[in-house]
Amino acid sequence: MSNNGVLKEAKVPLIEDGSSAGGFGAEKEYRNQAITERVWVESKKLWQIVGPAMFSRLASYSMLVITQAFAGHLGDLELAAISIANNVIVGFDFGLMLGMASALETLCGQAFGAKKFYMLGVYMQRSWIVLFLCCILLLPLYLFASPALKLLGQPEDVAELSGVVSMWMLPLHFSFAFQFPLQRFLQSQLKNMVIAWVSLVALLVHVFVSWLFVYRFQLGVIGIAVTLNFSWWVLVVGLFAYTVCGGCPLTWTGFTMEAFSGLWEFAKLSAASGVMLCLENWYYRVLILMTGHLKNAEIAVDALSICMAINGWEMMIPFAFFAGTGVRVANELGAGNGKGAKFATTVAVVSSVIIGIIFWLLIMIFHDNIALMFSTSQPVLEAVSKLSLLLAFTVLLNSVQPVLSGVAVGSGWQSYVAYINLGCYYLIGVPLGFLMGWGFNLGVMGIWAGMIFGGTAVQTVILAIITMRCDWDKEAEKASLHVNKWSVTM
Repeated sequence: MSNNGVLKEAKVPLIEDGSSAGGFGAEKEYRNQAITERVWVESKKLWQIVGPAMFSRLASYSMLVITQAFAGHLGDLELAAISIANNVIVGFDFGLMLGMASALETLCGQAFGAKKFYMLGVYMQRSWIVLFLCCILLLPLYLFASPALKLLGQPEDVAELSGVVSMWMLPLHFSFAFQFPLQRFLQSQLKNMVIAWVSLVALLVHVFVSWLFVYRFQLGVIGIAVTLNFSWWVLVVGLFAYTVCGGCPLTWTGFTMEAFSGLWEFAKLSAASGVMLCLENWYYRVLILMTGHLKNAEIAVDALSICMAINGWEMMIPFAFFAGTGVRVANELGAGNGKGAKFATTVAVVSSVIIGIIFWLLIMIFHDNIALMFSTSQPVLEAVSKLSLLLAFTVLLNSVQPVLSGVAVGSGWQSYVAYINLGCYYLIGVPLGFLMGWGFNLGVMGIWAGMIFGGTAVQTVILAIITMRCDWDKEAEKASLHVNKWSVTM
C-alpha cells in the first residue's frame, strides 16, 4: 500500500477531529469549546461505538433468551435445565472468557489512539492463543457439570438434564475464545457496524434453526442446545472473514510468529481482566445457585432465571456503554488527552443512567406481563411479578456500574478493580444475601435484595469515588508508557 493509501485509511473520526490528537493542542481545544458543543461532539463519538455495540450485544444475548423461551414452552424441567446450563455453566465460562478478552480493550484501544496500528493484529492473535488454552483448562466445567450441580445442592433431575445440555454446548464454549477477541479488535477501530451486521445475520439464523430443530425435527432440549453452537460459530466465521479478507488493512497484516512472544505477560494482563469481569458476571449466577436450595426450588429457579434473562437482556445496553467508554477512554489516554478521557467518562455515565431510568419505569409499569414470553405457568408468572421490584432497581443500579468498569478497562485498572469486586460481591453481598434469605426467612427476595444493596451498590459507590478522584493527566502519561512497553517486538 502506498503512503497516500495508508494516510487515507488512517483517517478515522477519533483522530480526525483533533480532540484525540493528544498533548497541548487537544487540551487547548477542550478549553476553547463551549460545554454544549463538547457534549454534542463527545456524544457523537460515544454513540458511534455504543449504537452498533448495543445492537450486536442485544442480538447475541437474544440468542440465549430465545433458547430459554423455546425451552420454557417444552416444560418446567426443560426450562430449569436450560436456565442452569445457560446461567451457571455457560455463564461462569462466559464471564471469565469475556473478561480475559477485555484486555484487548486496554491494549488495542490505547495502541489505536497512539496510531500503533500494526500491534492490534498481534494483540488479537496473542489473545486467541491465551483464550484457547484457557478453554482447554475449563473443559471439566462442562464434562462434570451434573455431579458439580448435585454437589451444589441442585435437584437431581435438573442437575442430570443440565449436565447433558452442558455437554452439547462444548462447541459454544470454544467459540468464545475466537469471537470475543475479534469483537474487541474491531471495536477498538470503530468497526462496530460490521459486528452489528454479522450479529443480525447470526440472530436470524438462530431463530430459523431453533424453529427447525425444536418444532420441525422435534429434537427437544438437545436441539435447543445445538442451535446455540451453530449460531455463535456463524458470528466467529463472519467476523473472521471480514478481518482477513481486507476489512482491516492497517491492523491485520496476516498471521505472525510475534503472537507467540510475550505470552506470559499477556496472559497475566488477561487474567487480571478476566478476574475483574468474571467476578461481576458470576455474582448473579451465585444468586441462582443459592435459590436452588430454597423450598419449591423449581418454581423459584424458573422465576429468578426469567428475571435474570430480562436483566441480562437489558444489561446489553450498559455493556454497550461499557464497551464505548472503554474505547473512548483508552483512545484518549493513548493519545495523551487526559481531559478528554475524563469528559468521555462523564458523558457516558449520564447517558447510561437516563436509559436506565426509562427501563426502570417500564418494568414497574408492566411487571405483571414481563414473563409471558418465557412461560405460561401461573405460579412462575406470579413469582416473577413479585420479583419485578428488585429487577427494576437492579436494572437502574446496573446502568452505572458497567460504565465505571469500562473506565477501569480503558485505563488499565483491572487488577485493582478485581480486589474491589471480590470484597464487595463475595465478602459483603453474598453473606448478606444468605443472611436475609435464610436468617430473616425472606426467601429469594431476601437473597436478591442482600446481594444488590450489599454488593453491587457498595461496589458502584467505590468505583465512582475512584473515578472522581482520578488524576487523568497522570493516567495519560501512564498510558503512553504502557503503549511503548507493549509495542516492543519481543
